[in-house]
Amino acid sequence: MAANDEKFWDPKNYVNRELSWLDFNYRVLGEARDKSTPLFDRLKFLSITASNLDEFFMVRVASLKDMIHANYTKPDIAGMTASEQLAAIGIKTHELVEEQYRIYNRSLLPALRQNGLKVITSHENLTKQEAAFVDRYFEEMVYPVLTPMAVDSSRPFPLIRNKSLNIAALVKKKKGDSEIDFAMVRVPSGLPRVVVIPPEMEEKDDEEKSESAGKEQTGKNAPGQASIIFLEEVIERNIEKLFLNYDIICSHPFRVMRNADLSIDEDEAEDLLKEIERQLKKRQWGEAIRLDIEEKADKRLLKILKKELKVTNDEIYEISGPLDLTVLMKVYGLPGFDRFKAPGYTPQPVPALMNDDDIFTNIRKGDILLTHPFETFEPVVNFIKKAARDPEVLAIKQTLYRVSGNSPIIAALAEAADNGKQVSVLVELKARFDEENNINWAKMLEKAGCHVIYGLLGLKTHSKITLVVRKEEDGIRRYVHLGTGNYNDSTAKLYTDCGLFTCSRQIGEDATAVFNMLSGYSEPLGWNKLSLAPLWLRGKFLRLIQREIKSAREGRHARIAAKMNSLCDKEIIANLYEASCAGVKIQLIVRGICCLKAGVPGLSENIEVHSIVGNFLEHSRIFLFENGGNQEVYMGSADWMPRNLDRRVEILFPVEDERLKERLIHILDVQLADNVKAYLLQADGTYVRKSLRGRQKVNAQEQFCEEAIQAAKAVEESADPANRRVFIPREQ
Repeated sequence: MAANDEKFWDPKNYVNRELSWLDFNYRVLGEARDKSTPLFDRLKFLSITASNLDEFFMVRVASLKDMIHANYTKPDIAGMTASEQLAAIGIKTHELVEEQYRIYNRSLLPALRQNGLKVITSHENLTKQEAAFVDRYFEEMVYPVLTPMAVDSSRPFPLIRNKSLNIAALVKKKKGDSEIDFAMVRVPSGLPRVVVIPPEMEEKDDEEKSESAGKEQTGKNAPGQASIIFLEEVIERNIEKLFLNYDIICSHPFRVMRNADLSIDEDEAEDLLKEIERQLKKRQWGEAIRLDIEEKADKRLLKILKKELKVTNDEIYEISGPLDLTVLMKVYGLPGFDRFKAPGYTPQPVPALMNDDDIFTNIRKGDILLTHPFETFEPVVNFIKKAARDPEVLAIKQTLYRVSGNSPIIAALAEAADNGKQVSVLVELKARFDEENNINWAKMLEKAGCHVIYGLLGLKTHSKITLVVRKEEDGIRRYVHLGTGNYNDSTAKLYTDCGLFTCSRQIGEDATAVFNMLSGYSEPLGWNKLSLAPLWLRGKFLRLIQREIKSAREGRHARIAAKMNSLCDKEIIANLYEASCAGVKIQLIVRGICCLKAGVPGLSENIEVHSIVGNFLEHSRIFLFENGGNQEVYMGSADWMPRNLDRRVEILFPVEDERLKERLIHILDVQLADNVKAYLLQADGTYVRKSLRGRQKVNAQEQFCEEAIQAAKAVEESADPANRRVFIPREQ
């Protein structure tokens, strides 16, 4: 374990992971605030912060509440108890939500209006013609779907689904001196929440007006000109039509967030698939942990909601604007506003595959590096498709963690089984918020004749590996794909990830051992090239860090450069602190959570932490160790987090081809040089954008897009097939 100095383990030298995550969401919010970001992309980033925050509450905040209920008092990595964490999170989250709506109301709404999109923030602000359309739209499209719910002695308070948008009202019978009652209606999720109002229609006859109401979502306004109103405003304007015998005293939209963390006792579950299906149904009705309600809501109504939902004042968020800002992703998708969005990028062909040879022939020529989304994900899909149809392929084995809704990989695996190949697939049912999707895929694959494994007891299988066993003239050959991201053709266009195709004999043997271990009880005595969690990966990383410490103490150049999503493992951080004190230069690119403190004298002055928030979500994991000049480069599926190192099946793999190593080191160097989308962690725990003063702009993601375009172009223009395998990026 090394790192014997007590200061390396002192909680004051660590950052709480939840507060660090909120700092990350602030960095995403920074893109929404940044006026140099295209206007509609600012909407997208604001929507992302809302989506992030939802998941944070449903999982992380919910987990802390569970700890409090269980009287769990053990402090975290930074010495904070669960109750202390919740209190700090509450303060910071309220500030974050206020900042979200400050940006929305003061910056984005005026900018949208100036550029042709009128967002009607209240039904009270409708013009006469707009009001006529909205009322007609309500009568024809909305009213038939709604179910008004009253609460009285015979009708109990309704169950309110997690994240559902509702309108609560206080009502009173029109006749008599009856008491004030509570009523509500759920905003239907099956209807578009963004209602597009056609241009002024005062000259249209009734038949034309009716037709327009039914076609609101087609967006046939003039390009770059539109008026919209949110569905809850349409309902609120017409709510008296739902309670005809009552006067509406007040009405306010509200939304509830519930504990959505699954609690599964795998030891007691006879059938993991059925148990997860059962728990998924409970997710909608977990403990209420947050209530969003319209600002300045009637105190009597708020008191009822607070009592029935059992939420505290700290768990109530009074919102100045539309509830659930994830709706802004729908606004982002409105037609006619492309000039206010970042230009789309088309993933480029992989140079090593730009020839007439099949995928297996190309892999035999040498290892192939894939960088998504700069290069297309299609070769991975084609790898499975080709294997499914190739008569010489005997078996396909693959791990699946998250896949797309209409996955071509799933279809190819089913086809392979139908073609008589032995197909083994580990579908991780415990992939959070993809459980239902994965259950459906697992059932489909089983019906197709695949051997399906539902993950391992007590562990999530997070590794990304595919093994194709092929009969060739010189015997059996194993082709392997290893990746840092999921086998998801949709997110591969949005997330930066890397993959490797290889037919290395040693990696092929290791891949076989991995699947034998996953499907049975066969644990190899040793490994050739791969390192796996939870048994060996932690030790591998610690040995690599300690080797750099040894080099530094012997006076040799020592360096660690690592890119990951999150860093919160105390043992890894303590060893990085020791390495810093020994003189190892450490450069980290950490997108999200970082519990390490950087640049602290006597502790981490040799550590830099960069965080990039760009148009693509940074997801790849790359690790460089100087090794006395004989640099070693690894990629893998694991972050430096306890869950990845101790509670998941993860794979770390070396990249040994010198050309591919050079490309990966180039990726790290360019990202470390990024001064447009990168933040630098300061010794006081704040993140600041890098200074551009006197420096050439470096936007890593844009540069990688351009390099991929130039690499593909160079191959197309090359008359020498030998040149097709080599691309040396331009120097910084």
